[in-house]
Amino acid sequence: MELLVLYGGLALLIMLSGKYPLDASSLTIEAGLLGVIWVMLVLFRKDYKLARTSTYSDTLKQFLSSFLWVILIFFLLREQLVGSYGEEISFYIYVLALSFLAFFRVGVHLSLRRYRMSGRNYRKAVIVGKDDWSTRLAQTLKENKALGIKFLGYYENNSRGEDTLGNIHSFFRQVRQGTIDLVYLSQDIPADLVRKIVDHADENHIKVKIIPGSQLQWDKALSFSRYGSFVVVNLNEIPLDRWGNRLFKRVFDICFALFVLVFLMSWLSPLLALLIKLESKGPVFFFQKRTGANNQEFECIKFRTMLNNPWADTRQAVKNDPRVTRTGAFLRRFSLDELPQFINVLKGEMSVVGPRPHTVPMNQLFKKQIYKYDNRHRIKPGITGLAQVLGFRGEISHHWQIRSRVRLDYFYIRNWSFFLDLTIVYKTMGELIARREEVY
Repeated sequence: MELLVLYGGLALLIMLSGKYPLDASSLTIEAGLLGVIWVMLVLFRKDYKLARTSTYSDTLKQFLSSFLWVILIFFLLREQLVGSYGEEISFYIYVLALSFLAFFRVGVHLSLRRYRMSGRNYRKAVIVGKDDWSTRLAQTLKENKALGIKFLGYYENNSRGEDTLGNIHSFFRQVRQGTIDLVYLSQDIPADLVRKIVDHADENHIKVKIIPGSQLQWDKALSFSRYGSFVVVNLNEIPLDRWGNRLFKRVFDICFALFVLVFLMSWLSPLLALLIKLESKGPVFFFQKRTGANNQEFECIKFRTMLNNPWADTRQAVKNDPRVTRTGAFLRRFSLDELPQFINVLKGEMSVVGPRPHTVPMNQLFKKQIYKYDNRHRIKPGITGLAQVLGFRGEISHHWQIRSRVRLDYFYIRNWSFFLDLTIVYKTMGELIARREEVY
């Protein structure tokens, strides 16, 4: 079905463009290549699965991730496999065609939720064991009909409520293949009884899930690791712990940094260096120790914006700071003093997007004042970040400013995605163009 949507969208867009003939051999080969890559990637990533608990944003994020990989692989292969077959189809045609799939997926998700809310396509579920957390789950299933999970009742030894279907041992007599689809187990169920329930469920093709107790009901995304036959729960894993995400972010960092260094700094740096040297004595670049990933110190590179002074590392720049030169004020207003930090990005010490690094003395001070401050050092610091595009940038004059900044940094670390990075970069560029006031 997705291939039909992909090819239908591709053909429609090309016809509307009026630019490419539908019978061109290049179109046939390129569309075939695009379809093969898409199908292989969807099967590998299992994108075709729409979990009952998935949100629309989950579906869209999963699609966008696949979309970026398809575009990357497609244009790497096209030159070798398709380039000699005639006129090439322009890039935007493929982007728009694949966008058809995004609307298709979200549309299917929306239709499924509405269909389930009408009382169809549901799964029947029971809960074995009744406690506070199993009661909360039952209430959640009753209130969220779009999940398509119909709660039938409890199997519990010490309860006789209207939702009680019987004691736990009656579960083995009453529950057979076709009667229910899901069994949720309270975490208080003894281990030997859990194994018996799982064995019984296996024989009757019923899925079993355990309801975590208070020790696992955190506001965190949990994951699991397997060591042979032994399974452990990862309580504080973040997206950038996965090597694929780190590789994707690193490739983006390198490409973006090279673009800035080649097409912007190559001609702008000599001009800025001349202005800095004409106004004041001292070096063009300013090197400052800052704290990076895993609390490792590195030399952060900036264009010098101040007169030489012994308080550069310990005293923040403030409005009308006498240490700041006129050229420095201009550079700070448009964040041009940060441009050399793209060298830090190429060296692997920084990222384009991430928590802003502080000087070592400031870092030691904030560490004493802010609870879990060091959490922001789990990943590489960035030239820009979520806190900065939301207004928390420049001088820190009140305690709530650094506290809010750290909270946003921690949110970014826990919820990183490539789409979030692109959004932050886009907003940063918009601020640089629209900014009229000097930022310290």
